[in-house]
Amino acid sequence: MLFAGCSARRETGAAAEPTPHVITADLQAGIQGHIDALTREGGGYFPLVVDGAEHQLKLVKIHTEYLATLGPQEHFACVDLVDTKGDVYDVDFFMQGDPGSMVVTETIPHKVNGKPFYFWQQNEDETWGRVPVDEASQRLMGVVVPSDAFEFRYRVFLPEISGPAKLWIPLPSSDAFQEVTLTSIDAPDGHRVLDEQKYGNKVLYWELNPQDGAKPLDIRYDVKRIEKASYEDDRDDPARYLNPERLVPQDARFEAVARKAVEGKQTDLQRARALYDLVIDELRYAKAGEGWGEGNAGFACDARHGNCTDYHAYFIALARAVDIPARFAIGAAIPSSRDDGGVDGYHCWVEFHAEGKWWPVDISEADKYSALATYYFGHHPANRLEFSRGRDLEVDPSPSTGPINFLAYPILEVEGVPVKAPIEFSFTRSS
Repeated sequence: MLFAGCSARRETGAAAEPTPHVITADLQAGIQGHIDALTREGGGYFPLVVDGAEHQLKLVKIHTEYLATLGPQEHFACVDLVDTKGDVYDVDFFMQGDPGSMVVTETIPHKVNGKPFYFWQQNEDETWGRVPVDEASQRLMGVVVPSDAFEFRYRVFLPEISGPAKLWIPLPSSDAFQEVTLTSIDAPDGHRVLDEQKYGNKVLYWELNPQDGAKPLDIRYDVKRIEKASYEDDRDDPARYLNPERLVPQDARFEAVARKAVEGKQTDLQRARALYDLVIDELRYAKAGEGWGEGNAGFACDARHGNCTDYHAYFIALARAVDIPARFAIGAAIPSSRDDGGVDGYHCWVEFHAEGKWWPVDISEADKYSALATYYFGHHPANRLEFSRGRDLEVDPSPSTGPINFLAYPILEVEGVPVKAPIEFSFTRSS
């Protein structure tokens, strides 16, 4: 039983053989029907009781990538629902029955705004149980140290292509903290490696034709990585990370907020910690509404919510406003509580410069797991893969839309028009 973002498990019993005739569409229809029925009964809202209080929710997303059959007539679904205040609840549903007659047997609130109420942990007898947050280990909260090794699989599902097309995909590079070996590319012939000069990124590039459409593209890497703490790096000038970017501009609002937050702080390290704490206090992790996920510092300042890109764009804007260089990177966080399976999309992080060193921080993860707020100010765990660094990336050939905001997911253009290409990340940890 392998689950990624939801990390759900049965509390008792070992894994049973899955029922082969139950497919993802059956499970999606079963949970969709349940939510729709209770929403109608609730006058347009799905009812959910959390800590004795009833909330009124609306469906945001059914995580089809985590729908699973646990055994004969036993199934699992993970769903995001948002309440009237904008808080997003990750809810685990357990169902029983055959296609067309599934019944929900348990509804368990798992997270709110990314913060878990509990963790799942596998016991020695291969059964699973829930662990309270205050009893959880760092590993259950996503941290592997001091090193990690895994195969990472990056899959792109090309849609139908009607004419000449271009595709850009990040090509992770080795550095002092990660050793990356490209082991295979199952893709159309003729790819090139582009050099992004400003930050030193590598980019895989294809020129495609209609016969390449409706095919999967599969890339695999072997990765060895170590935990990152503060470090010196004389290959890069910190001063250039004071410059604005398209979605992280210089703005009087940022300066006013930052200067108030750092008042009385004597060093850049103290000032950076004050800004780190401010972002945790002001923002909540919620993928709701419009505008989140672009790494727009102005949006984060106004909306006070978003995902990792928004958290870190806001921090970078505040740091630069008080002359602390800060730089952006994006990649994937590899699950720590299991050794293979899906990876829940991209994740991003930041480094700031103080006292002659670069200090890694991860504010969105610190907000989810308050017990790790001290750890994430100055550390990134080993279970990560960095795809690329920087914002407003320029390559040649370049997308018709101009500089790349940040590069984690594929960029596909068909006849000069952006087209979505679904992705799937997965991993297998080395023994």
